[in-house]
Amino acid sequence: MRVVFMGTPDFSVPTLTEIVSSGHEVVAVYTRAPKPAGRGQEERKSPVHLAAEGFGIPVFTPKSLKGEAEQIIFASHGADVGIVVAYGLLLPKPVLDAPELGCLNLHGSLLPRWRGAAPIQRAVMAGDAQTGVMVMRMDEGLDTGPVALADMIPIGPDMTAGELHDQMMRVGADLMGRALAALERGSLDFKPQTEEGAIYAKKIEKAEARIDWSRPAHDVHNHIRGLSPFPGAWFELELGGKPVRIKALRSTIAQGAGAPGTLLDNLTIACGSGAVRVTQLQREGKGAMDAATFLRGAGALPPAVR
Repeated sequence: MRVVFMGTPDFSVPTLTEIVSSGHEVVAVYTRAPKPAGRGQEERKSPVHLAAEGFGIPVFTPKSLKGEAEQIIFASHGADVGIVVAYGLLLPKPVLDAPELGCLNLHGSLLPRWRGAAPIQRAVMAGDAQTGVMVMRMDEGLDTGPVALADMIPIGPDMTAGELHDQMMRVGADLMGRALAALERGSLDFKPQTEEGAIYAKKIEKAEARIDWSRPAHDVHNHIRGLSPFPGAWFELELGGKPVRIKALRSTIAQGAGAPGTLLDNLTIACGSGAVRVTQLQREGKGAMDAATFLRGAGALPPAVR
């Protein structure tokens, strides 16, 4: 089939690769425009942009698809289907309707739970025991279209959002490959979503990354792993007479109790109820390290964190 692929981050690349390797003709790739990055602020192309160039596929980077001129260009590709994986731009109705078979989206949750921008992080932060990936046909709503295929993924008790992301992008690529094969055969069936149990996975805001030690230990643990590795849940620790921001990247539930924020034993920290042991962390300006390595270089610790 003739495919227009739309995606931006690393998460999208395995699906693009699967589509190309399955023999479909990807006639165009749409991705977010290059952005200044690094010390030199040189424009950096998205992972999908780089992958598409490697495959020799024309790349389009419009800032918006709301204008008539961009919609005419999109329609001119003559695609049978559009495939959308974490693209980052809203698709207006003329774009959704341009491919003969519509636009399919790979979404990282078991819809209708966790519609929206951050389904992977929100599922981990909520302590969900399972999530999944789904192939849905897009409509004008926010992740409200009918669903065709799904694969469930268990979330382990210490699994981070980063680990779930990596597993999900592999499972999702295979799922979309199967969906396209069924679509080509005319056997891809869609079922409407129910509104029961619908939850919105809002974008992660910087302000919510700071750890609130007054919460129960399980909530703090889920918060840490749900924001790992990015943006990273953080706390402050006084080292050398000044507060230093520390990102907690991994943790476990631990024994102990005390006033919230109290350092009970090395990096075991009291919460509102119970305690959490930070097992991997990152100090400002440093790389990630395990707790033992950090403690060897930190010197005397204060009685509590903030």
